[in-house]
Amino acid sequence: MQTKDELITALKTIVKPYVQDEQAFEHVTEATDFIRDLKINSANLVDIALDVEEAYDIEIDNESMEKMLTVGTAIDIIQEKLAAK
Repeated sequence: MQTKDELITALKTIVKPYVQDEQAFEHVTEATDFIRDLKINSANLVDIALDVEEAYDIEIDNESMEKMLTVGTAIDIIQEKLAAK
């Protein structure tokens, strides 16, 4: 199981192509909001969820996807889904 820091690093790689605010991206924390801080549009959030599913071989249901708005929440969801595998 990856540590939280490793997950943040992996998540940054996944979201990087969708980020519109490079400066905010340089300072990503668990509190970073994908839409508000990184200026990622909501359609791209679906792409990110799909990329995460592929990277971790997990399934993110719609309910989880709707909650996946910050880096911290995304990590919690990834860890939860990996633990359930």
